Amino acid sequence: MTRNILEELRERGLVAQVSDETALVAHLATQRTLYCGFDPTAESLHIGNLVPLLALRRFQARGHRPILLVGGATGLIGDPSGRNDERSLNAPEVVAGWVERIQGQVGRFLDFEGNCAARVVNNLDWTANLSVISFLREIGKHFSVNAMIHRESVRSRLEREGEGISYTEFSYMLLQAMDYLHLAETYGCTLQIGGSDQWGNIVSGMDLVRRKLHRESFALTLPLVTKADGSKFGKSAGGAVWLDATKTSPYSFYQFWFNAGDADAGNFLRLFTFLEVPEIDEIMERHRQDPGARDAQRRLAAEVTRMVHGESGLRSAERITAALFEGGIADLDRDDLAQLALDGMDRTEVSEPSIGVLEALARSGLAQSNGAARKLVAGGGVRLNGVELTDAERRLDWSDALFGRYYLVRRGKKNWHLLVRAAG
Repeated sequence: MTRNILEELRERGLVAQVSDETALVAHLATQRTLYCGFDPTAESLHIGNLVPLLALRRFQARGHRPILLVGGATGLIGDPSGRNDERSLNAPEVVAGWVERIQGQVGRFLDFEGNCAARVVNNLDWTANLSVISFLREIGKHFSVNAMIHRESVRSRLEREGEGISYTEFSYMLLQAMDYLHLAETYGCTLQIGGSDQWGNIVSGMDLVRRKLHRESFALTLPLVTKADGSKFGKSAGGAVWLDATKTSPYSFYQFWFNAGDADAGNFLRLFTFLEVPEIDEIMERHRQDPGARDAQRRLAAEVTRMVHGESGLRSAERITAALFEGGIADLDRDDLAQLALDGMDRTEVSEPSIGVLEALARSGLAQSNGAARKLVAGGGVRLNGVELTDAERRLDWSDALFGRYYLVRRGKKNWHLLVRAAG
């Protein structure tokens, strides 16, 4: 017997709250339209956004029509959910630029053709010309302040001494509810999904649809991802892990997943890949037998990197990984070096036409001084572009730099640094 979509999601640990599971399962027995909203809080989505993004894709694979809403309007207000303080308001032109970039970014995750064709919408389209009076009469009239202040996103701020919440952010749930109403009226949308911190906002929208349209609608939230040790998910040493390759390179993206802890690998395979659960169980069994081989992390990194950055991005990430950890610097191409210069390792930009290796080592931090650098070279502890450095008096003049611009310097087995010739 074929499992329903809710059973599949629950098996993967992707169900936090459901408004009426029995009714929703029956409702989803035929093709339905659902949506999820993403506010532009930066110029790119990050890996935390992958859970709802992929959930839309999972529903589409089951024959439903997904709508991905980019919050050009709600992004101008700021969602108080999960926040301890007030968000800074970004300029409209900044938010508009972020919306445009995110709209282009999400295309690879959904299918926009066929009977289940996805669509991307911007809530600024139906909000920008709405008057305050119309908003208060048509939307605000259906909300009780008594109920609103008991929503977690509001209540937690009101209870925090010295914080409170502005009317701007207090009104956010009304705007999100209006989105659900508009999509229900325009596209027949009957289900909104989102992170578990969105439950109050989603239920508010569901209630508005019921009151205004007298229609059945549903809410489903997905758990916010955490690591097994309780630390925050989605951060690397360099900050957030972005889906945009110009902010987080495919190599660094791959390394984030490859470095997942043993206790997290199985959970991440369920949450972030489309591998069937029995196959994931087999991968984890092999991993338990030989954790040092890191087969689970390798498969996780490959699956997610391919999905976000394509086959070429995955090949590049694997090539750089092999070059740095197994040798083969000569196999790196120009784009690979650009990725390393972006965020793959510490780098030093050199503006001089040439620089002594001792000074370069000291400037990079691989040695504490020129004297310490000389001892490293004498001891055979430094490699330059994969070749042992033996001449402590050598000057680097870029004639033998990789692509005329890069020197990859390694101290010992694991300490890397990139010397980059300044542009111009």
